[in-house]
Amino acid sequence: MTRETLFKFMQHILRFEEISLKDLPLVGGKNASLGEMYQKLGKKGIAVPNGFAVTAEAYRYFLSATGVAEKIKSILKDLNTNDLRSLAEKGESIRRVIMAAEFPEDLKTDIVAAYLKLARESKRTEPDVAVRSSATAEDLPDASFAGQQESYLNVRGEHEVLLTVKKCMASLFTDRAISYRADKKFDYAKIALSVGIQLMVRSDLACSGVMFSIHTESGFKDSVVINASYGLGEYVVKGVVTPDEYLVFKPGLKKGFQSIIGKEIGSKTRKLIYATGGRATTDAEVPIIERHKFVLTDEEILQLAKWGCVIEEHYQRPMDMEWAKDGNTGKIFIVQARPETVESRSNPEVIEEYILNSSSKVLAIGAAVGKKIGAGVAKVINNISQAADFQPGQILITTMTDPDWEPIMKKAAGIVTDAGGRTCHAAIVSRELGLPCVVGTGNGTTVVRDGQEVTISGASGEVGKVYEGKLPFQIKRTNIKNLPRPKKTKIMMNVGDPEAAFMQSFIPNDGVGLAREEFIIANFIKIHPMALINYATLKPELKKQIDDITAAYEDKTQFYIDKLAYGIGRIAAAFYPKDVIVRLSDFKTNEYANLIGGKDYEPAEDNPMIGWRGASRYYDPAYLPAFKMECAAFLKARRDMGLKNIKIMVPFCRTITEAEKVLSVMSECGLKRGKDALEVYVMCEIPSNVILADKFCKLFDGFSIGSNDLTQLTLGVDRDSRLVSHLYDENNEAVKILLSQVIKTAHQYKRKVGICGQAPSDFPDFAQFLVKQGIDSLSLTPDTVIATTLKIAKAE
Repeated sequence: MTRETLFKFMQHILRFEEISLKDLPLVGGKNASLGEMYQKLGKKGIAVPNGFAVTAEAYRYFLSATGVAEKIKSILKDLNTNDLRSLAEKGESIRRVIMAAEFPEDLKTDIVAAYLKLARESKRTEPDVAVRSSATAEDLPDASFAGQQESYLNVRGEHEVLLTVKKCMASLFTDRAISYRADKKFDYAKIALSVGIQLMVRSDLACSGVMFSIHTESGFKDSVVINASYGLGEYVVKGVVTPDEYLVFKPGLKKGFQSIIGKEIGSKTRKLIYATGGRATTDAEVPIIERHKFVLTDEEILQLAKWGCVIEEHYQRPMDMEWAKDGNTGKIFIVQARPETVESRSNPEVIEEYILNSSSKVLAIGAAVGKKIGAGVAKVINNISQAADFQPGQILITTMTDPDWEPIMKKAAGIVTDAGGRTCHAAIVSRELGLPCVVGTGNGTTVVRDGQEVTISGASGEVGKVYEGKLPFQIKRTNIKNLPRPKKTKIMMNVGDPEAAFMQSFIPNDGVGLAREEFIIANFIKIHPMALINYATLKPELKKQIDDITAAYEDKTQFYIDKLAYGIGRIAAAFYPKDVIVRLSDFKTNEYANLIGGKDYEPAEDNPMIGWRGASRYYDPAYLPAFKMECAAFLKARRDMGLKNIKIMVPFCRTITEAEKVLSVMSECGLKRGKDALEVYVMCEIPSNVILADKFCKLFDGFSIGSNDLTQLTLGVDRDSRLVSHLYDENNEAVKILLSQVIKTAHQYKRKVGICGQAPSDFPDFAQFLVKQGIDSLSLTPDTVIATTLKIAKAE
């Protein structure tokens, strides 16, 4: 131990400017991290509020000098964390002993002197401070200790600071903290508590939230996730509110692009603010107009994301951070940073897939935490006082959780909450415990009956579902470390759901051969683009329906552009820098008519499958304004987000003249083929695409075969008709001749040709036929990629 370290070790108080990560044994994880950032990252523009730490030595001195240490040892000698009633009694006894003891005079003097110095430096008489616990075993890379000890906000004056420091020390022995340490095999006697006293950021007048430098649900390392809500940050962490969620693509951000690839508005119904009349904080309702706004501007989102990247690079690991915006100054501060403890430790060489084998009535929907499935008997608990009634293996259904709930959470088979977002307490603990969890359902405690059998699932993406009954499911684990890769044929994927893209990107692949817009439009936009363009003239009842979805946007067309760009951008980011070929919208008229407001803009066709679809819409005056919005979304994703790996594909393009018209419109909208390395493909799904392949080669950079439509139009079979379905066959000789012909012609003109139809996914022999013809790539559904990869590698 150096002389400097020895001197520090003996001190009761250390200021942030004196603390770094190496001081963790002296000041705990939280304070060590704050000191590290205050000292070293302030130079890089990251703002951290000033403060000081009451050290672990001060804690030990207090317990020893007052005889409290021996009393704690006696109380805990026969600890059994599975006996919740005994655990509660022991915890209460220890806290009472600590609160009854008086600080030694010299320690009391040191704490007050440090607070008064902070007051002078901040030029405030009695500065409002946050008083936070910082245990010496806290915020380690493999244990988060999330919320185990207490934090107190808006603490003012010498007396209140001293009292609150003691409350923090007592919180080292809350029921949940005792239980958590015992389960993690930490010896309580070897753990001490430091207390951080930090200047408050007046986020009660603005907003605050949580930020991760890794996507917490998938482990995708190239995304920053930011949650934001109004008021003090406690409500986000504790899951009282469902916050906004923003996603930022790190590689694009580092190159200077505005790489926001997702923005979801949260309900944000309540906020925690400063109180008057002796109380520190109070609950308040958020006005309706503010609920419907994004909490942060794009500039603030990007600033926070940049800070998240800097912090991650400094710590050399994915990080979990808390931030706050001061309502008086408008400045943003980082108020905590700790290692992310779950997804950053997962094994990237093993793909684990939970598969639901059947379905049933969906009782509730919320945000999925992780991708697991769990089943059991539901136990609805509205108050922690009912904890003793909870049995191991039950599904916990509650409004929200806080650290007091952890002794029963660890016994659960899954967790469902009414409130909260993906960074709330229930979500963090569920990830750490490896439990399936659905948060923010809004109505879980009312629609699920106590004692009812349920299944909860996060396996279908970011939307978590609570099903009626115990449903069968399986877990499929695949080790991809030594998976052979084909040398000649690229194995790409068909992707439609942006929320599943991060997880799907871990499957060995060569990019995305078909990204569909239809899923984005139907599930995230839901409104016909022409209805948004003509919003001002719509009927009041239709306007209200649209307003409910687009409340954050005054400009309704911008809603369409942004939502489409975020969906496209998220898929492109997931597979970056590999090629992502995005097909322009290819709804049929009957499908467009099903969108909100769609019936007013779509004709009734007898056979929409071969009607007004694909390229024929894009230059038609009746749809041209909508197509220009689509082009604006692509421009935003490629130019603003920096996702130049996006390639555009034109579907159902019948003639050369039609192709020229579409390319001309795209060029007018800033999407000129060849500019900024933009490649434009055409779907090969009509016999004319094959017959005139040499002419299409002069206009496009490649082909993607749509085997479904090509088979339909070659054989004259309506693939939606059951009466002639027995004639529908991709292996028909006529279809195969056309496939061979277009591959040969494309290669003569040095054009790429792939296939994105369903046939290679369903029929391995068909895939092997295409490989023999020299096809450049196969684009498959994600669930068939690994099996087909093995077969193609063998065939080669």
